[in-house]
Amino acid sequence: MQNCKRFLKQEPVFVIAAVCAVVSMLWVPPSAQYLEYIDLRVLELLFCLMAAVAGMQQEGTFLVLSQRMLAGRKSSRLLTLSLVMLPFFASMLITNDVALITFVPFAVLVLQLTNQIQRLAWVVTLQTIAANIGSMLTPVGNPQNLYLSSFYGMDAPSFFAVTIPVVALSFCLLAICCLWGKNRQIEVRFEHKEVIRSPKRLTVFLALFGLSLLSVLHLVGSHLAFLLTVLILLVADRSVLKKVDYWLLATFVCFFIFAGNMGAIPSVQHFLGNVMERNTMLCAVASSQIISNVPAAVLLSNFTRDAKGMLLGTNIGGLGTLVASLASLISFKLYARTPQAKLLPYLGIFTAANVAMLVLLYLFAAICL
Repeated sequence: MQNCKRFLKQEPVFVIAAVCAVVSMLWVPPSAQYLEYIDLRVLELLFCLMAAVAGMQQEGTFLVLSQRMLAGRKSSRLLTLSLVMLPFFASMLITNDVALITFVPFAVLVLQLTNQIQRLAWVVTLQTIAANIGSMLTPVGNPQNLYLSSFYGMDAPSFFAVTIPVVALSFCLLAICCLWGKNRQIEVRFEHKEVIRSPKRLTVFLALFGLSLLSVLHLVGSHLAFLLTVLILLVADRSVLKKVDYWLLATFVCFFIFAGNMGAIPSVQHFLGNVMERNTMLCAVASSQIISNVPAAVLLSNFTRDAKGMLLGTNIGGLGTLVASLASLISFKLYARTPQAKLLPYLGIFTAANVAMLVLLYLFAAICL
């Protein structure tokens, strides 16, 4: 029983996805057609990216870079800006989840060292927004981008034409937020200096990450990239294979089945088709607030060919409620573990900042894009 409770706490999204998939089977019984629902390319790319990033994280890559950027004397505003922009830019390549797992604990450490722990809720909120919106820029920044770019077959120019304006505006808005508040000079000194554990292994992981990017850009087949990644890791460092989030892959399989079954039910197909036809972006934003943006992307993509609306809706829709993006839940859990955590004030700050950013970016996208 305790193991079940622990699993529910650790993997609530997978459990929900599995339940949805099983329930949908009552209307569409299991058959060979289920295999057509599953986008194998997305699963292979997710695996390759997660493995490469896990390897780089294991070698201390991101913490070494962070320490070098932040060490020394600087203003408190510049420190806040640096802590927020780290996940903003990192999420474009290592995903929003990994960026927050890496940089939220780092922010806690830095703010403790500089006696600014009272700013923690504000900084973590901005880091969460930064990771969610920064990850929008690239196809590898978050799971919904990877899925949507593959599902709609978007090429690089059409993809970036949608994402760059929103991310650029977000950068400006986040910078303004970081410069809010009193400013003072502080000294950042780290008691423990991080080092790259094995430069040779890091080189391997960087090469695998490059291979993953080539596969995302359709320059290398996903099957080949997957096989090479597995074989190289078996030789170089098989422990990294244990650090891949297989439950995330299983979650995607469940959502593929659920979305495929929903699309096979005529009444659901008719209803969602009509709703999506009216305003794809708004529907994606609204759905994300309730079921999170990744499930919304998988479900709604079956009922529209509006790739632009889906891309904007599921990424901007990652702002707003705490459940709109799984990355937001990760940062909330990390914040809650700190001794100085004040959960209700944090939720108030988080919701106000996220809703404000959601409204601004939605209006910008609706009017200008």
